[in-house]
Amino acid sequence: MSIWFDLAGLPSTPFDPPMATLARHLGVVFTRLGDDFVQADMPVDERTRQPAGLLHGGASVALAETAMSAGASWTVDPGRFRVVGLEINANHLRGVRDGWVTATARPLHRGRSTQVWACDIRDQIGAAVCTARMTVSVLERQP
Repeated sequence: MSIWFDLAGLPSTPFDPPMATLARHLGVVFTRLGDDFVQADMPVDERTRQPAGLLHGGASVALAETAMSAGASWTVDPGRFRVVGLEINANHLRGVRDGWVTATARPLHRGRSTQVWACDIRDQIGAAVCTARMTVSVLERQP
């Protein structure tokens, strides 16, 4: 059973994030939407590498936050609620020099006022690159 509030209202994948966002600048593309997960890919290139030539940890966290935030926002009624991040943490497990990485985000908890999401990032051969967790607050929109 799908966790998404309005599947018909979501863009079909793959799709780019909105213009003028960090995710768009980093080349993030949403690639898959399952019943209880969202996937997004990001290139490892001049936009996302640190000076030593490896995927920048901040880029990994930005990818994870993008996937988890999108997922959290798609589970609530956008006319009544919005979600904002409260906390994020990440463990960097392996360096990547080129290619693409894929983030898969799933909810661990979806409550009335908070949600907790987990995200695993893997490289093109499926090796674990980063794991992250984020807590979001679900806020009622003001009229």
